[in-house]
Amino acid sequence: MSYFPAFLQLEGKRILLVGGGHIAAEKLEKLLDFSREITIVAREISPETARLAKDACLSLLTRPYRSGEALEYDLVVVATDTVDLHRQIYEETRASRVLVNSVDDTRYCDFIFPSYVKQGELTVAFSTSGASPAFAKQIRRWFETILPQGVDAFLREMRTLRKSLPKGKERMQRFDAMAREFVQEHFPHRD
Repeated sequence: MSYFPAFLQLEGKRILLVGGGHIAAEKLEKLLDFSREITIVAREISPETARLAKDACLSLLTRPYRSGEALEYDLVVVATDTVDLHRQIYEETRASRVLVNSVDDTRYCDFIFPSYVKQGELTVAFSTSGASPAFAKQIRRWFETILPQGVDAFLREMRTLRKSLPKGKERMQRFDAMAREFVQEHFPHRD
């Protein structure tokens, strides 16, 4: 089954990362692009995870996950080697609105992490719905090579214009023309 592509607003959302190893650090790096309201709970914390947590002033709890703890959060990422813990946390959250990602086990996932490119306001995500994260990563790497410099400045300009121009057909046409011009100027075309 394919996953619905959606971009979540994480501002004001509480995030729990269960696990402190290398994979947890990879997920933490991605989450830090979008939020700092992250609590990490793990028996052991890798130096990489500890550094990321310290640099971002995150809450770091060096202890095992406590049953029911996930219900205190809006979003939970489980990055451990313990399949039983992945299942437990997923089952605990079924009657709530807590979204769960269980690293490398889509059976216990409400969402998955895409491979993505983030350049200022622009975020482009690639997903294979879990079929091949390696393929999604390769497509992302290719896209990074064609993404022109200046995208963030262009998008900041567009945001400013959106605030100053009245809504309506003329504004939509102007934005469409500006976007088309930027794309034609900066992206390679194929015939």
